[in-house]
Amino acid sequence: MIADFMRDDARSLPAHPAPAEVTALRVWHCKYKSLAGLSEFVNLKTLIIATYPDMGLASLGGLGRLDYLSIMHLPNVSDLGPLSQLQRLRTIRLSTLPSWDASGKKTIVQSLAPLTELPVLAHIELFGVLPEDGTLNVLENCPSLETVRVSKYRKPETERFYQVTELPDSFAPSPDVPGWS
Repeated sequence: MIADFMRDDARSLPAHPAPAEVTALRVWHCKYKSLAGLSEFVNLKTLIIATYPDMGLASLGGLGRLDYLSIMHLPNVSDLGPLSQLQRLRTIRLSTLPSWDASGKKTIVQSLAPLTELPVLAHIELFGVLPEDGTLNVLENCPSLETVRVSKYRKPETERFYQVTELPDSFAPSPDVPGWS
């Protein structure tokens, strides 16, 4: 089952009548103050969020079946640690708003190291999301990676990373949900 919340003016994520039946959820530019209610969706495989309001990613930690995660605009997040609990995650896409590209704004996180704890992670996109040290070197410890695409990193760092890893600079695949990209 798919649940789709688009530009909802409500202040909180609405209760779903059967959250355990939802396997794909999209929360797109809603005005929710928190996404703590995501923990009810225990069988989610695909989660797409545009505008993540919470101060951290703790609300995602219990989504153990998640395979595909895309978050655009996570300005209050600095710790990717809770993502290390998502042991089935194959694709992760984290990005700033497209309008931030021209302005040069970035989301700075403490480290990319939690991503190295994901045993089947194959595809990473980090657009405007950088660790404090500005490097990609910890991702060299992700043996299952197939593609990596980044923006806002220094050119010498990206060139070094792609040379060392021999990974393609390719976009992650789209989610396996009809009409979602």
